[in-house]
Amino acid sequence: QVQLVESGGGLVQPGGSLSLSCAASGSIFRIAVMGWYRQAPGKERELVATMTNGGSSNYADSVKGRFTISRDNAKNTVYLQMNSLKPEDTAVYYCNVRARTKRFSNDYDYWGQGTQVTVSS
Repeated sequence: QVQLVESGGGLVQPGGSLSLSCAASGSIFRIAVMGWYRQAPGKERELVATMTNGGSSNYADSVKGRFTISRDNAKNTVYLQMNSLKPEDTAVYYCNVRARTKRFSNDYDYWGQGTQVTVSS
């Protein structure tokens, strides 16, 4: 199994910055993709940003130029730096890891418990 521990989040004023981190642990053979999703009240969960183990990143259009995803493969940790935050960024942010626990097993998606980000004056 793979466990994810998220940290960061909180309350920030519009235009401010926050950072999130997510550390994966457990029986991990390989992590293919690490990323962040978010879910606002009354809305479906949506992709925020992902990064492959090769370093290729993908961002939602709504966060491009404001958010930066990075990862430390040695620590199995993914980060999300969020700048110029807007009220519409308010949501619960979930860490996602696509990983396999054995060499010839399938990749599975694992989710963190979620952390609240609130952007409000």
